[in-house]
Amino acid sequence: MKINTFLFFLVAFVCMLSATALSAQDGPANNKDEFQQKYEWRIKREILNGVYIPKDLGDAFNELNKKIDAESKAKFLMVPEDTAAIKLHFSLGRWMIVNWGFYEGSRFSHYLRQAGITYPDDMARFVIITYHRFLNEKPLEIKALAESIKEERQADYKQKMEGATILHEETRVREKEPEKEKN
Repeated sequence: MKINTFLFFLVAFVCMLSATALSAQDGPANNKDEFQQKYEWRIKREILNGVYIPKDLGDAFNELNKKIDAESKAKFLMVPEDTAAIKLHFSLGRWMIVNWGFYEGSRFSHYLRQAGITYPDDMARFVIITYHRFLNEKPLEIKALAESIKEERQADYKQKMEGATILHEETRVREKEPEKEKN
C-alpha cells in the first residue's frame, strides 16, 4: 500500500513538473522574427485563449451586444461619446485590449491597424466611440475618427518631445580600424 501511494505521488509530481515545463515554452517572443511569426499565426485565429475574436467592427458590435445588458447600454447611450470613451477605458476598454489581443495581435487588432489605429489604447477608444455611434444610430465616420485619433497621438508625442529634457548624452569614440597592408 505504501509503495502504491509513493508511486502515485511520484507520478503526480512528474506530471506537474512536465506540465509546468510545457506551459513555460509558450512565453513572449524573444526576437522580431519570432514575434512576427506568432503575430501571423494569431491574426488568422477566430478564437484566442478561449475568447472569440471579431473579424471587423460590425462583428465587434455584435459581440458587445451579446455581452452588455440592456440597462448598461441605456446608461452608455445617455453619456456623450467622448465621456463614454474616457469612463469605460479602464473597464470595457481594458477588457477588449486583453481579451481581443490588441497587444499581441489578433484578427481584430490587425483590422484596426489597417484602418490606421496602431496603439492598443487608441484601438479600445476607437471601438467604444464607434459602438456608441452605432447604438445611437449616428454615422460611424470610421476614416475621420481614425485620422483624428492618429493626429491626436502624433500631437501628444510631439508635445512630450518638445518639453523633454535630455538627461545624459554620450558620444561613443570608435576605434580606428588598422590599415590593411597594400600588396
